[in-house]
Amino acid sequence: MSVRAFITGASGLSLTAEEREFLRVERPWGFILFRRNVDNPLQVARLVQDFRETVGDSDAPVLIDQEGGRVQRLGPPHWPVYPPGAMFGALYDRDRAAGLRAARLSAQLIAADLADLGITVDCLPLADVPASGADAVIGDRAYGADPDKVATIARAVTEGLEQGGVLPVLKHIPGHGRATADTHHRLPIVNNSKADLEAVDFAAFKPLADLPMAMTAHVVFSAIDPTQPATTSATIIEQVIRGTIGFQGLLMSDDVSMNALTGSIAERTRAIVSAGCDMVLHCNGNLDEMRQVAGETPELSGKALDRARRALASRKPPQPFDREAARAEFDALTGAGAAGA
Repeated sequence: MSVRAFITGASGLSLTAEEREFLRVERPWGFILFRRNVDNPLQVARLVQDFRETVGDSDAPVLIDQEGGRVQRLGPPHWPVYPPGAMFGALYDRDRAAGLRAARLSAQLIAADLADLGITVDCLPLADVPASGADAVIGDRAYGADPDKVATIARAVTEGLEQGGVLPVLKHIPGHGRATADTHHRLPIVNNSKADLEAVDFAAFKPLADLPMAMTAHVVFSAIDPTQPATTSATIIEQVIRGTIGFQGLLMSDDVSMNALTGSIAERTRAIVSAGCDMVLHCNGNLDEMRQVAGETPELSGKALDRARRALASRKPPQPFDREAARAEFDALTGAGAAGA
């Protein structure tokens, strides 16, 4: 059955009749959950199942942003609190092996939480390298300020997710760390030279180019494309993301409804598709906007379809592990009990 090249959300804890009809008719490739969609484990599992039954695909991908720290859609009292990425970077600086082990365990525990609910994709890891003076929207979500260190920890996080049977989404390619604005609110422009970007920002993503999926940054890199953010820049997608970085997996936009982008939702969607993104992501659950996205996205075909199939085929069954023992080890490594319920 054909699907359209977009990922969508829902407005609340269950699908409305209008949302169900929209999903049935428009057939999005995937579904993404936010805090507004989360109350308790049974409710979330039912929402995930309802989405899949409505689109007629028991394997349709369901995504979430479950990083830890400030970006964690599942939380107490039903799910553990996980630390931000910077904690793994700090531990790595003291003890490299401990930092990587903690990052891997955290991701594997997160994956187990997601798998319980039928969620198959986590928008993690980040390979953004924060710079002095940048907006705090990345901040402690990042693993550090050295690209090699960031890539190494991101790889450990990827391995943890994969061991738990959950697919990773690398973000925010080709780099959000220098952005001087929160892209939820306005468009940041980065004026550093191409050489600087290649040495730091892009360098953190290159070792992770084999990941199955990545999410773009709504950031202008004026040295490469002075007018368009990466998400809508054919130049950056072709020359940097597919070229310099070498990423050949499924490329999805960051949220099309964020204020960094201009024009109507339909115009933004057309620009994203025209630039070369394989998938348009829409997150806020506004049905009128969802309809605009659906009206401008093609059926998934060609290279985009091949990339989507490869991404889903790369998901492995979760490896057996002792969750309680893993939590105890994680607590011992971090000294904070951060993975406790």
